[in-house]
Amino acid sequence: MTQQSDGDHLVAVLAALAHPVRLRIVAQLAQGRDYVSHLARELGISRPLLHMHLQRLEAAGIITGSHEISDDGKALRYVELTELDLHLTPRLVADAAATLTPPEDA
Repeated sequence: MTQQSDGDHLVAVLAALAHPVRLRIVAQLAQGRDYVSHLARELGISRPLLHMHLQRLEAAGIITGSHEISDDGKALRYVELTELDLHLTPRLVADAAATLTPPEDA
């Protein structure tokens, strides 16, 4: 697996945050980690839909997940935010653009 460039990573982060449901997920997780079923109820969306959005956020490095066993023996998947400090400037965008992976058909 190749390492993602700064530009590719910036594109992934911006794309992941460019959806209203994913912004709501990030806002909810800003209050602290949560398990998937509870998070789905809080957001009013199905677990399959939430899983799709969580995969996109996790691929961009915005969240991380772990499995834990509850006191009653149920397996729960917890998700939480990673440290994200994004300050966009024209220079940052220009530097990131210079590191983008070229398209395959270029």
